[in-house]
Amino acid sequence: MTSNPPLPAETILLIVDDDQAIRTLLADSLGMHGFRVETAANAQDMDVMLARHPVSLVLLDIMMPGEDGLSACRRLSQKGGPPIVLLSALGEEPDRILGLEIGASHYLTKPCSPREILATVRAALRQRTDADTRASRAFGRVDFAAHELFDADGMFVDLTDGEFAVLRAFVERPRRVLARDALLEAARGPDTEAYDRAIDVQVSRLRRKLRSRGDEVIRTIRNEGYFFVPRVVRL
Repeated sequence: MTSNPPLPAETILLIVDDDQAIRTLLADSLGMHGFRVETAANAQDMDVMLARHPVSLVLLDIMMPGEDGLSACRRLSQKGGPPIVLLSALGEEPDRILGLEIGASHYLTKPCSPREILATVRAALRQRTDADTRASRAFGRVDFAAHELFDADGMFVDLTDGEFAVLRAFVERPRRVLARDALLEAARGPDTEAYDRAIDVQVSRLRRKLRSRGDEVIRTIRNEGYFFVPRVVRL
């Protein structure tokens, strides 16, 4: 019998369901397996919790008053949010396909056992970790003190002062959607060259230099800004 790998120190699950009994049952069950669990009764409360906590995964009910789970799932996935496991009494194939197509990593049909939910949560977290690891390998290593960037193979990547300032802004705010104005403001500094071109040009040039293996490092979030994909580890 194999044991499950230890959870990261901050593995926070967010359960979003308008049924309080279901929220309590899932929170108690998953909490027994070492997860920190937060709950929300609707999409509005979900947004508040996501702003407060670095959530690792969302368990999201579809049939809810107000914004339904499908709309909330589409919105979160477009922003590059945490992985989403949809829970629904709608179990027909078109329902499952739609849920996966709009961004859910998994789709579970109610009723489902606590063991199935636990296994699905662990699988979704493993998939996200693997994706983060691939993106991190594609990104490489940055030394801010020396003003140097090295790719995953240890090769030096030549950046302009402006590109390096944008990279610093991303690395200091990883896995967050940065609006163009906020990114430009964060990138400005005493050592930054004058910005005589749009921030989009700087990001485009930086993206080309970081995409050494074809993996996505900087994701464009339509009408909102940019999202830095790799998980940042500070040494």
